[in-house]
Amino acid sequence: MRPILAAVAAPLLALAATFAAVPNASAASDVATVADALEKSPVYVDPAVSDELTRADVDALERKIKNADKPVMVAVLPADFPKRALFTDLRTKTGVVGVYGVRLGDAFEARADHQVMSNAAVQNLTTSVRGEPLREQLDDFVSTAVRTARGSAPSSWSGVDDGSDGVSAGPLIGVGAVVVLGGAGVYALSRRNRRRKEQEQREALEKLRVVVDEDITAFGEELDRLDFHPAEAGADDAMRADYERALDAYEKAKQYMAAAQRPEDVRAVTQALEDGRFSLALLAARREGRPLPERRAPCFFDPRHGPSVEDAEWTPPGGAPRQVPVCAADATRLRDGAEPMIRTVDAGAGERRPYYDAGPMYGPWAGGYFGGGMLPGLLVGTMLGSMMSGPAYAADYGSGYGDFGGDTFGGGDYSGADFDTSDFGDFGGGGDFGGGGDFGGGGGDFGGGGNF
Repeated sequence: MRPILAAVAAPLLALAATFAAVPNASAASDVATVADALEKSPVYVDPAVSDELTRADVDALERKIKNADKPVMVAVLPADFPKRALFTDLRTKTGVVGVYGVRLGDAFEARADHQVMSNAAVQNLTTSVRGEPLREQLDDFVSTAVRTARGSAPSSWSGVDDGSDGVSAGPLIGVGAVVVLGGAGVYALSRRNRRRKEQEQREALEKLRVVVDEDITAFGEELDRLDFHPAEAGADDAMRADYERALDAYEKAKQYMAAAQRPEDVRAVTQALEDGRFSLALLAARREGRPLPERRAPCFFDPRHGPSVEDAEWTPPGGAPRQVPVCAADATRLRDGAEPMIRTVDAGAGERRPYYDAGPMYGPWAGGYFGGGMLPGLLVGTMLGSMMSGPAYAADYGSGYGDFGGDTFGGGDYSGADFDTSDFGDFGGGGDFGGGGDFGGGGGDFGGGGNF
């Protein structure tokens, strides 16, 4: 399909190069000018600082963002650009749900809608690029942002600016002929690829179904072994509430799995099971008179082991050491130099491997258990971690695995000014723009000293 698309696109690209409009030479005087530009293209450079980036630099950033199809925007502005409520106003006027990075003079800051990127991800990303030279800073910011951001780019970026004075119809007719000739082939290939992808997803879902059914069965057996009766002596309202939540989680998990149509649907199942197991841990502590456990992730090696009790150092074969959440039994095994009890799954051809080295379809399963930004750190250096960090992964197996990529929410949509402004405050109070995070944090303005 790519050679045909390239053949169709080549004349269009040649025309674009031939008839490209001359950039506006007037300086941007307000946020509206910047917002209008970002609605049409993901990168804006104020004419007052246009000598700091070449046209090739800007084109490279735009290509990287558009090729990744992510709602990531970058603006380069002079140091004297009005700072007050800059991000909030910019977000309001563009109306685009996404990630906004702004270089203001020598300072850099970013904000994002929480649906597209978490507070922690934005803050870590912003901190990692601060102090870098302009070109390197923007390139590093965009490279990481398009891997991390959830959702898709706004449709307006794929449109053609109609603002030129006029273009001869002859070249356009020639391009139209090429498009017509290639259209049938493109359609046929697209249809075949779509069917192939649907078949791959069905096969992945069936493999996941086996693993998830094992998890649901194991949780049902835990409920049976518990032998709790709401009317038994010593039972109180808190215990009954824990038990009811566990039962609800069990039923939800079965319902979600029965309704699953795609691999990413499995994430809701394992989330429900994780909630249910924590409810059982609370109930057990209440019945035994022990302190209530803190909410922790399940055991990394096998979530059926229940909530973890501590973090322990573990090194996968050929990988780097990292801290992982473990149950009491696996913590003891690691301290004794023994191998933990790792969950193995079908890797194809009758071979069983640890779930993190068995193929990409197990990402949704793991994502439900280890959400909230944990999964990237746990899986770095493993087969699954390497696959999930690629921008194409979410298209095949969904997203929502912490900083690998997010929910099924389609960022890049237009909300206009209809958003919660408390989610887009500018973190006033000094320092260098207020320290990252999403557009939340208490309003105020950018200012207050420091680097703005």
